[in-house]
Amino acid sequence: MDNVPNVRSFILLGFNETMNFRVPLFSVTLLYYCVILFFNISLVLLIVLDENLHEPMYIFLSSFCINALYGTTGFYPKFLSDLLSSSHNISYEGCLLQAFIMYSFVCCDLSILAVMAFDRYLAICRPLHYHSFMTKRRLSQLVCFSWLTPLCTFSINIILTTRIKLCGINIQRVLCVNWVIVKLACPETDTLSNNINAYVILVVYLSHWLFILWTYIYLIKTCVRSSEDRVKFTQTCVPHLISLIIFLTVMSFDSMYLRFGFRDLPQSLQNFITIEFLIIPPAMNPLIYGFKLTKIRNRILSLIYLKKK
Repeated sequence: MDNVPNVRSFILLGFNETMNFRVPLFSVTLLYYCVILFFNISLVLLIVLDENLHEPMYIFLSSFCINALYGTTGFYPKFLSDLLSSSHNISYEGCLLQAFIMYSFVCCDLSILAVMAFDRYLAICRPLHYHSFMTKRRLSQLVCFSWLTPLCTFSINIILTTRIKLCGINIQRVLCVNWVIVKLACPETDTLSNNINAYVILVVYLSHWLFILWTYIYLIKTCVRSSEDRVKFTQTCVPHLISLIIFLTVMSFDSMYLRFGFRDLPQSLQNFITIEFLIIPPAMNPLIYGFKLTKIRNRILSLIYLKKK
């Protein structure tokens, strides 16, 4: 490892095998990013402009889509620029900012999924208390919780990382993540505070998963008893459940890659594994909710019908 005590930039080595087909990859990536922007912005605007969709479930969904825009904007513009560049450097500050966006985006997704699960639990299992509990103020509090918790948590994480003395500049990826930066720390550097913070974050978001799991166990037990509840579950919980499965699958692959490395895999496949959380959920989630939620689907179909007329 090079002795670089005052690192001001990093080199992203994940681009090394993209040079021979960077123009086609740039074109496909740009098109895909535009699709992500179109799907998510369209769904947000649809919810904002239609007063019939000003309900907690759809407000959480719009927050979900805004988070997808936030996360992908932290990656795709820089990625597209690097594809057309001969050098793949990123400044120290830019790397920290991207690492912050990536982690907060993922954990914000999980927080939003948790409050959406709570919303469905109240709507189906406690219908008589739903409207008295889910007031505008409570809705605002839940939205703020889903955003501020990851943003504050990872602000502390990044502040701790800035205190680390680094002795390397090579990042074996196409994007910056915090644990990679910490791995570049000089041997004598104390990273105990970073490790403690990482375990605290792990516990916090593991509790999110356990809460979602408990909520769905209770939801399924409740819905089995009533055909009306089964219809509600199918219409409103299935899209959420599919999003959860996609999120869990994508993050499981990423976690296995972090744990085991898979260094024998081609670089292009390693790159896909590291950024699949920015490829699959941001495009799939608005499609799933758009086609499955009845009110949104009907609204989309009515707009299409009006255009044809």
